[in-house]
Amino acid sequence: MRAQQIERLDGPDGLRMVDTAEPRRDDHVVIDVSAAGVSFPDLLMSRGLYQVKPPLPFVPGVEVAGTVRRAPAASGFTAGETVMAFTMLGGFAEVATADAAVTRRVPQQLSAEAAAGFLMNYHTAHFALARRAHVREGETVAVHGAGGGVGTAAVQVARGLGARVVAVVSSDEKAVVARRAGAHEIVDTRSGGADTLRAVTEGRGADVILDPV
Repeated sequence: MRAQQIERLDGPDGLRMVDTAEPRRDDHVVIDVSAAGVSFPDLLMSRGLYQVKPPLPFVPGVEVAGTVRRAPAASGFTAGETVMAFTMLGGFAEVATADAAVTRRVPQQLSAEAAAGFLMNYHTAHFALARRAHVREGETVAVHGAGGGVGTAAVQVARGLGARVVAVVSSDEKAVVARRAGAHEIVDTRSGGADTLRAVTEGRGADVILDPV
């Protein structure tokens, strides 16, 4: 199979397309990859800066979407199903494997490309806002980095929890992305900061502030 392999730890420049053996894990779901997400952990691993430090060379890619080729009998998955999964390694390849516990079916309305970037971003946002911050309906949530992957997910998750969302961005392009994600208000760090946040919230400020960094 073809795969993008990290051969040296100097960031994405260390990637090289190679032909390599398909992974063999009888205890995992085997997935024919349609799309792979590109996440911050991938970037960190490509520079040797992540807590997971696989030996060189390695195939990065922490999340994928694709079609089940085969799966363990007790996994609940069958060949031909469309799934998204955490792989942690090996996602930048034509075939990847994942534990059934971190594999999910893809809803029909979600494209492979969208599904491949769904798990990491939305899991992070939901864990932060729902399980840690316990955001409640009517609260105000300020989201820093609202034009990025976790940021746009946080905007949508916060709205889904009934919050008023203030997106904090640093460019016009990111403001457009945050608006499309559903932000009620925009704070541009080039022209304002805490004072602007207080102004758009009638002096109250935010109940919860999420900073993806």
